[in-house]
Amino acid sequence: MAGARAALGLRRCLSSAAPAPRVCVVGSGPAGFYTAQHILKHHGGALVDIYEKLPVPFGLVRFGVAPDHPEVKNVTNTFTQTARSERCAFYGNVTVGRDVTLPELQQAYHAVVLSYGAEDNRVLGIPGENLPGVYSARAFVGWYNGLPENQDLKPDLSCETALILGHGNVALDIARILLSPLQLLRKTDITDSSLAALACSKVKRVWLVGRRGPLQVAFTIKELREMINLPGTRAVLDPADFTGLESAVKDFSLFLDAPRPRKRLTELMIKTALEQPVEMQAAAGAAAGAAAPREWGLKFQRSPQEVLPSADGRRARGVRMALTRLEGSGDSAKAVPTGAVEDLECGLVLSSIGYRSLPLDPAVPFDSRRGVIPNSSGRVQGVPGLYCSGWVKRGPTGVIITTMNDSFDTAQSLLEDLQGGVLDISPSREGFGLVESILHSRGVRPVSFSDWEKIDAAEVARGKAAGKPREKIVDPAEMLRVIGH
Repeated sequence: MAGARAALGLRRCLSSAAPAPRVCVVGSGPAGFYTAQHILKHHGGALVDIYEKLPVPFGLVRFGVAPDHPEVKNVTNTFTQTARSERCAFYGNVTVGRDVTLPELQQAYHAVVLSYGAEDNRVLGIPGENLPGVYSARAFVGWYNGLPENQDLKPDLSCETALILGHGNVALDIARILLSPLQLLRKTDITDSSLAALACSKVKRVWLVGRRGPLQVAFTIKELREMINLPGTRAVLDPADFTGLESAVKDFSLFLDAPRPRKRLTELMIKTALEQPVEMQAAAGAAAGAAAPREWGLKFQRSPQEVLPSADGRRARGVRMALTRLEGSGDSAKAVPTGAVEDLECGLVLSSIGYRSLPLDPAVPFDSRRGVIPNSSGRVQGVPGLYCSGWVKRGPTGVIITTMNDSFDTAQSLLEDLQGGVLDISPSREGFGLVESILHSRGVRPVSFSDWEKIDAAEVARGKAAGKPREKIVDPAEMLRVIGH
């Protein structure tokens, strides 16, 4: 109750302040929108402008969430409410760092929040990773989700076996998309061109490979269950990988320090591994004479050493793996090479070992090793008035609700700085008025939220004709044509 009164007092104090604080948010994904939402909700006078380099908003909700997870995309309804607030404005088609610089934004606003996410991926750093047939998970997900920069990817799906390096939810998303029956994908907002490519795909086997063991997988039970229940596919899990874990799960001794979801996840993997022989015999009997079903599996304690080239050296034909043993236990367990190696044959390699943020401006401190902006509760170290939220603040981890809490934390820091006078709002700032003249002088035409709603309506109309929720426009030039830019 006292906390609620304090929050109310903070709100009253802030909303009664005479000059309106102008806040700029760079990036319109979940981090940007949740930061804006919290500021607008808890400060009755603040004005928030959101800048986005693409003509369309919502970041990874549009370009990262799997097409067959429409329920996760419902957060865009909340973001739309925020964008329609009379104290909020969206400016798409504006690249901060090129069309307008960070120092120029700092001149125009009392506070700037960097929420631009992770626009790169971690590299394997092994020989052969640049061979044709090797793709980053980020690029592959961007390809099937309509991210403009990945539309020319044209992945080669002519092989039977794909190898995904990584044991996270993104790895499972990719495996599911590669193996899903086409009739399921046709009802989603997957792009038309990627659907056509998947229709011709020869991939029928997907291995997901990780450096550590079953107790260290990063995916969640919902995604694993979806994969196990995928029609027309079977899971291939080796019971030997779970030796000793079954009794440990039963007596809970290994899980005294583990959160309950970890126990349930491990139980599901064990159940799937042990049930398989019977299921596989039944499936083989039922499918006698028919084509073998598609299959997927998890491989543990293998670390990629080299992508192996084909005989002519022109594409990937497999990955050499170092077998590992674990030192330590739980999440802190380290994979140490044993000296033994194993070659896994495949024609498609997808590296799903994490996204990576990039520095935006030399004036902003950046930790290149961790790929984050050094900060304290979202306050950028050594730069008053500059804040960060989302993946560029904490690294590319967690789900949308993690980003929501993280963004609310940053917004709260900003509000406290307003209340405490750390942010001086006595000099008035022009906000977009100043930025608009800069953009005009550089020949840049921003896209408003009502412009986006026209693009949105066009996509939904195209999708309706094809029996899909939407048909994404993947070319920014076409997006601008739709709105008459």
